[in-house]
Amino acid sequence: MTTSKISRPQPPRAPTLDDVARVAGLSSMTVSRAINTPERVRPETVDRVMSAVKATGYIPNALAGGLATRRSKLVAVVVPQINNSMFVDTIQSLNDALAARGYHMLLCMSGYTPQTEAELVAALLSRRPDGMVLTGIHHSAELKKIVLNASVPVVEIWDSTPTPLDMLVGFSHEKVGQALGHFLQRKGYTRPGLIWAEDRRAQQRKAGLCEALTLHGFPAPLQVDVPLPARLALGREGLGALLTQGECDVVVCSSDTLAQGAIMEAESRGLRVPQDLAVVGFGDLDFAASNRPAITTVSVDRHEIGLRAATLLADRIEGIEPDNVILDVGFTLIERESA
Repeated sequence: MTTSKISRPQPPRAPTLDDVARVAGLSSMTVSRAINTPERVRPETVDRVMSAVKATGYIPNALAGGLATRRSKLVAVVVPQINNSMFVDTIQSLNDALAARGYHMLLCMSGYTPQTEAELVAALLSRRPDGMVLTGIHHSAELKKIVLNASVPVVEIWDSTPTPLDMLVGFSHEKVGQALGHFLQRKGYTRPGLIWAEDRRAQQRKAGLCEALTLHGFPAPLQVDVPLPARLALGREGLGALLTQGECDVVVCSSDTLAQGAIMEAESRGLRVPQDLAVVGFGDLDFAASNRPAITTVSVDRHEIGLRAATLLADRIEGIEPDNVILDVGFTLIERESA
């Protein structure tokens, strides 16, 4: 595991109701009424107040007056989906580690839409959580503004950048892709194909893979894009579509789920894996080692990501400044029977 230190500027003061009133040119009482009982205020005044709320990044306090202390003991966690095995272990580890420190986890799913993520984060922050966990590093400008103005500790997970919003636990998807490209070259494959999902992190892996393939003189790989969420059926359909484009001797999939589907489709067509067609996945999900043939894949310590993120967040909330705010958990390419 590699770590690095970055200097952190003092977080900005969270915007207040008075700030909104000043921007709107109205009294604080009028602003409060417009936010809490808009039906009692003229529509044009409500619009004026909402514009000021957006301009300042103010988060209305849904629990105003309801907390005995300044801490809610809540940690908000936002993931794209919970039916994706890739995130389940991380969520469980997060929950267990936070519970051990006396915190409750508030979990929401954002899908893969930046706007939905921003709306969810604003709603979650209205509950005044003590901290927040976000998946990935690619967020809308609106979300970044809301989070920074809220002045709560934030950990981004499942990605890598030298400039996180606050703290980060993850790994480099580009390096995963590069490692896969070097693996294909070392194994002597010459005609790669890709079955790939549309999410941002998968695209980062594909960019690293294509970079390595170009470096080693591979032809441009055949490719089939599949929608989210990745499902076994999409792996089967993806391989069928891929084989209509031309011949491949290896298929790299953006997830183990797609890889498992591709293996099933290959065998249904009388293709032997890996003799006629090799298949590679990503994630080392629970079934990968038990599949027949066992799936060659990239393993990431999903439990470690959750544990480290929870520890960073709880420490920061409790006034313990972490020595390192960027933690790289790395990855391991596991060669099995499928390639």
